[in-house]
Amino acid sequence: MSESSDLVVRPSTEADVPAMLAIYEHHVRNGVTVAETEPLQDEDIKRRRKNMLRRKLPHLVAERGGMVVGYAYAVPFRKRPAYRYAVKHSIYVHPDHLHSGVGRRLLPALVEACTEAGFRQMLAYVDAENRASQALHEAFGFRRVGLLEGVGYKFGRWTDSLLMQRTIGAGTTEPPGF
Repeated sequence: MSESSDLVVRPSTEADVPAMLAIYEHHVRNGVTVAETEPLQDEDIKRRRKNMLRRKLPHLVAERGGMVVGYAYAVPFRKRPAYRYAVKHSIYVHPDHLHSGVGRRLLPALVEACTEAGFRQMLAYVDAENRASQALHEAFGFRRVGLLEGVGYKFGRWTDSLLMQRTIGAGTTEPPGF
């Protein structure tokens, strides 16, 4: 499927949960970057989404032709107060819409939303073998800052995670305003 102008990125709603769950389940069953080995339930996604929104963290969906084809969100990088200006993010794309521009629309929208919310650093954990995700992140200013070797075990094999980071907003050039 090719990229088209009918792709809309917007904040998620509770009505999007079944579509997000279906997308996530595909990645649980087939992807090494999803830590879960068992599918989630609607309530799990609803609870996670509400928790993010309560903390004023962005939770976005990409919609094409009235169908949710991807979603992205940011969560705190770590729980300790000193890390409150850093977020890590995740992007999940419907398997029928991979390599169709969904990630290229979701990632900059998520960066913008996190910047507007006052965060200063964004981090991503990318499967070390996922060249497409690495290239996507690099295209939007993320750089490789570390390699975590053998941190995942799924489908009978060990996996490495690449840690990528991007400064957003004023970064470290001035103290935070919140």
